[in-house]
Amino acid sequence: MFEQNPICRLLNIKYPVFQGGMAWIGTAELASAVSNAGGLGIIGAGNMPADLLQKEIKKAKGWTDKPFGVNIMLRSPFVKDVMNVIVEERVKVVTTGAGNPAEYVPALKEIGCKVIPVVASVALAKRLVARSGADAVIAEGTESGGHVGDITTMALVPQVVDAVDVPVIAAGGIADSRGMAAAFSLGACAIQMGSRFVVSEECIAHPNYKQFVLKARDRSTVVTGRSTGAPVRVLANKLTKEFERLEKEGAPVEELEKLGTGRLRMATHDGDVEKGSVMIGQIAGMLNDIKPVKKIIEDIVNGLPGALDAAGKACD
Repeated sequence: MFEQNPICRLLNIKYPVFQGGMAWIGTAELASAVSNAGGLGIIGAGNMPADLLQKEIKKAKGWTDKPFGVNIMLRSPFVKDVMNVIVEERVKVVTTGAGNPAEYVPALKEIGCKVIPVVASVALAKRLVARSGADAVIAEGTESGGHVGDITTMALVPQVVDAVDVPVIAAGGIADSRGMAAAFSLGACAIQMGSRFVVSEECIAHPNYKQFVLKARDRSTVVTGRSTGAPVRVLANKLTKEFERLEKEGAPVEELEKLGTGRLRMATHDGDVEKGSVMIGQIAGMLNDIKPVKKIIEDIVNGLPGALDAAGKACD
């Protein structure tokens, strides 16, 4: 079905489906499962030290012979050492966030690595393609979980498609065949999903985390930290109420950052979904079961022709 798809050809993958590079839960277990199922699994480096990332990469290599990637937060204090590990391990794909990867691109290109930044605006997409030589871009709308921009996927994707001459991957608010069909209609060549894979069997997130997501509804997420310049979409809980209170009181950025430190791991690993940060996208209300990664991808791909047909019939 996707033999001529630009992303599938560029990355040598079967399906144009990326797994979001989620810190703490985008581990080798999940990434290798997605890659084995025909998509592109992505290890989320977050603020992971280089030695721990190298262990994750080696584990993934032991579990899949398919291409997989690493998502790198360019503001990480370990970014230079992390990039050295990427080069040493000859990782096939790197996705980046929170900065310009240009200074690292020559070394990555030398090992044949494809560089794909995540963008939340047209201006950033154009700048990164022009200055960093990006092979593709991931246009991520505000519907996504975790750190977000303020433009919706529906508005962002077609504008990025029109603005750059590289393939575009749509992200944010995509969970099923209908989302994939919509992304293709907007001009994207592929989709990236994070939230859907959180509630997969292979994701190592604590059972409490997954169950909290499954109980969510359409208005269950909130965005905290806008005053810090680094807004985050999460499920509402005791932590978000405290954030909201402090932001309304005009608390300094340092106090808000201190409040958020360690809260993601508290939720993903310790299972504290009230005081921890439960990052998830607005599609949480669409998620009602836990499936193997292979089944998730197969359902989306197999349902695509029907979703596209339904879109066509709506125009009759």
